[in-house]
Amino acid sequence: MTKRALSTLFWTFVTVSSIVLYPVAVMIWVLTVAFDRRLVVLHRFTCFWASLYTWFNPAWPVTIDGREKIRPGTTYVMVANHLSLLDILVLFRLFRHFKWVSKIENFSVPFIGWNMSMNRYVKLRRGDRESVIEMMAAAERTIGEGSSIMMFPEGTRSATGEMRPFKPGAFELALKTRSPILPIVIAGTADALPKRGFVLGGRHPIHIRVLDPIPHERCSDMSVEELTAHVRELIAEEIGEIERASTFGEHADRLGGSEGVSGEGR
Repeated sequence: MTKRALSTLFWTFVTVSSIVLYPVAVMIWVLTVAFDRRLVVLHRFTCFWASLYTWFNPAWPVTIDGREKIRPGTTYVMVANHLSLLDILVLFRLFRHFKWVSKIENFSVPFIGWNMSMNRYVKLRRGDRESVIEMMAAAERTIGEGSSIMMFPEGTRSATGEMRPFKPGAFELALKTRSPILPIVIAGTADALPKRGFVLGGRHPIHIRVLDPIPHERCSDMSVEELTAHVRELIAEEIGEIERASTFGEHADRLGGSEGVSGEGR
């Protein structure tokens, strides 16, 4: 009952804050669209909006490693593993400029989806080949305009927590536009907000780790299939490392308390 009550409180906060903040987003768009062609200011406000839901939830402490690897002025194809709806919120915590590629149904969600459209995020109708072609063309234009693209190459959330096979679209895009690939690892969100249902899963530390960018020169000789497999392997290895560290930390906490462990880790 406690989880259900807290979940109801959380989703009420999401709803009310969206109603309040959407008009602010509209005002920012009106005031900046004439000179901010990439909508950087609006996206930064959207990062703030999305971050509220983890900042004010003590059950979801978020750790971010490697944010400094995202260099200002560099246009990336950003790819991350996908465990939960919560992944979208925590990736906004990077506070870096990018345009999402997202399924078209999300753009119909009141206030949040309308803001996505206003940001000119890229729409995709899953399972529709024509929509995939249009998405790739829109993503290519977006990169040409100087905005990075953020994609989940698994295509949909994992129901089991195990990483699904990667689709090749993001890697085709990177090779075609000669853009560096930026792999991003997410851990901890699957249990915090499971794929099925809207009941929050209690306290779960969440980790975001930005890996080293892969410049075009390093992968230009790879096929799309080779590049897809390579990046998936990099992310899988990093997930394993985070999970091992987390397991060790929990074990050490039980033995002697977390304070001493973090001191040793430094």
